Amino acid sequence: MADAVKPTYLVDAYSDPVVVRIDGRACFQNSACLRDFMGEMLRQGKKRFVLDFLHCTSMDSTFLGVLAGSALELRKVAPDGSLVLARVGPRNLELVRNLGLHRLLTVDAGDFPMNFDQCNQALACEDRPELESARMVLEAHENLVVADESNRSKFQDVMAFLKNRVEQK
Repeated sequence: MADAVKPTYLVDAYSDPVVVRIDGRACFQNSACLRDFMGEMLRQGKKRFVLDFLHCTSMDSTFLGVLAGSALELRKVAPDGSLVLARVGPRNLELVRNLGLHRLLTVDAGDFPMNFDQCNQALACEDRPELESARMVLEAHENLVVADESNRSKFQDVMAFLKNRVEQK
C-alpha cells in the first residue's frame, strides 16, 4: 500500500504491459527510481508500458522529461513498443500537451480498460548524490527539448544552470 506522506510508484513488472501506478507527486526527487526501473525493463526486453495517473496529484518537468526519455528509448529499441499514460486528469493532461509529449506517447484521459490492482510492489526511491541528481535533471530537460524544440526556450535557464553545476564538479 502507498505511504500517504511519501509519493510512490507501485509496479507490476511481470504483466504485459508493464504497469506503473503513480500515487502522489511525481517530481525530481523521485523520478530517478522510475527512470532506472523503466531502463531495466527495457533491458529485459519489455516493450509495452502503461502508467496509471489516477492518483497522481501533480508532476514536474523532470518527471515529464523522464517520461520523454523512456518514450525516446522505446522508439530506438522497440519500434513496436508503447508507452501509454492512462487516466490522466485535466491538469496533468495540460502539462503533457504543453510540452509536446502527446506526440511521443499515447495519452488516454478516459477510463482506461485495465485493472491496476496488481501494482503492489513499491519502487525504492533513495536519495542520490547531488551531482548524480543534477545530471539526471539535466538529461530529463534535454529529453524535453528533443521531444519538442519549442521547449528549449522554456528550459534554457535551468539547463544552463545544471550544465554549469555538472561541469564544476
